[in-house]
Amino acid sequence: MTASTTHVWRLLRWGRILARHGALKGIERDPNTPPPLRRLVRLARVGARVPTVPRYADAFQAIGPAAIKLGQTLATRPDIVGEDAARDLLRLQDQLPAVPFETIHAAISASYGRDPAGLFQRIEQTPVGAASIAQVHRAVTTDGRQVAVKVLRPGVEEDFAQAIDTYQWAAAQLEHLSPEARRLRPRLTIENFRRWSLRELNFRREAASASELAESMTAEPDFVVPAVDWARSTARVLTIEWIDGIKLSDREALIAAGYDLPKLAQTLVRAFLRQAIAEGFFHADMHQGNLFALPGDRIAAIDFGIMGRIDRRARVWLAEILYGLITGNYKRVAEIHFEAGYVPPHHNVAEFATALRAVGEPMRGLPVKDMSIGMMLDGLFSITRDFDMVTQPHLLLLQKTMVMVEGVATSLDPEINLWDSAAPFVREWIRTELGPEAAIADRLILDFRTLAGLPDLIRRIEARYPAPGGEPPALPLREVEVVRLGGGWRYGVVAAIAAAAGVAATLIFG
Repeated sequence: MTASTTHVWRLLRWGRILARHGALKGIERDPNTPPPLRRLVRLARVGARVPTVPRYADAFQAIGPAAIKLGQTLATRPDIVGEDAARDLLRLQDQLPAVPFETIHAAISASYGRDPAGLFQRIEQTPVGAASIAQVHRAVTTDGRQVAVKVLRPGVEEDFAQAIDTYQWAAAQLEHLSPEARRLRPRLTIENFRRWSLRELNFRREAASASELAESMTAEPDFVVPAVDWARSTARVLTIEWIDGIKLSDREALIAAGYDLPKLAQTLVRAFLRQAIAEGFFHADMHQGNLFALPGDRIAAIDFGIMGRIDRRARVWLAEILYGLITGNYKRVAEIHFEAGYVPPHHNVAEFATALRAVGEPMRGLPVKDMSIGMMLDGLFSITRDFDMVTQPHLLLLQKTMVMVEGVATSLDPEINLWDSAAPFVREWIRTELGPEAAIADRLILDFRTLAGLPDLIRRIEARYPAPGGEPPALPLREVEVVRLGGGWRYGVVAAIAAAAGVAATLIFG
């Protein structure tokens, strides 16, 4: 177990790195920053040569892979971190310093257990992308196919393990010190992040996720998932179909190529809704660096390391909440929160509906340049304390992805209204899932399953209660230990009678 002093040292070192790169200037200058935090920020930069222009990407990169993942998310939120910071953080998505090809070639050979020359005609030495946990090289297979080879960076697993260990320690300290922090459940949140990270570091899991997503997205032909080359994929090397497209982050190139940016934005939003609501399995890392425009105004996605999953009941709640906010039916949204257990029952539904109205009504009908899902989530978070709502970690990944998709969509079309884009899809899905046809279908399925289980139930009853003349089932007997109780033989007789009565009760009522 890592010592507490090690965790404290890491946290101090990370704060020092952020201060040295000027990444804490905004916090220090913000008038809303609490005085104790402002003093800590000033202490962190004592003696440091702080640059005039903050270097956010360099700071997150210096801290490590786990921090890079955070920076990638912030890059999609210029309304939160500012345009300059978001633009700088975009460098974290695929412009990190590359690992030397000799090291990568050795890692590929070790993963395959043989020289990759037997699987590829060539592997380009210059990577096409270098991200937080892996870098990608273009290659040609022995049968002439263009592929992308994604290789896990050596040592990244140890870096993630150390960082997450400290995140867990810090979360535990917060819960111990603050009742408000306990309500937000940071330890459970970090545990979910740890599980997501372990999945992302296993490329076989990523390959399986890509395959599953491709099957579930057949209803959205404008959203493309590259095919996996299973014969050339391992836990540390992933080989997939090569995608020739323009990154959605390159707006000028998209315009020059004649793409319909509003249509691309609509395709992205609809694809996300299809994944999250209709299928319950969604790509949870859809930043600009992972999305490409293809001819015909289609979108291709890559990097399937972080995926989210929502069960049907939660998807029904989510769809009704979204549709209720879209249509202004705040009473129904409030009722769903109580039905789902998100709000404790001692609160008043009508009061919660009024609080929701205060968040949602000012934003309805506005373009995203004037309002956003991010703003809505901030507003919803502000009322959680008043209604004793605890954090729902299983929804955090979905919320993060919603904000990320919104950031990409608005970069393509600043005038897009996500409510209008979502309403037709959500309305149709609710009708399909909750309408009378769906209720009849659910009842038929339930009745069929009950009927199908009857033969097995009858066999188990017959085995337990055989026909007259049959042998009763043999009950398992435990070893009998002979003991002398403190009152002599009389107490021994009482104990024997009690034991016999227990066996008789088992035979009669078991």
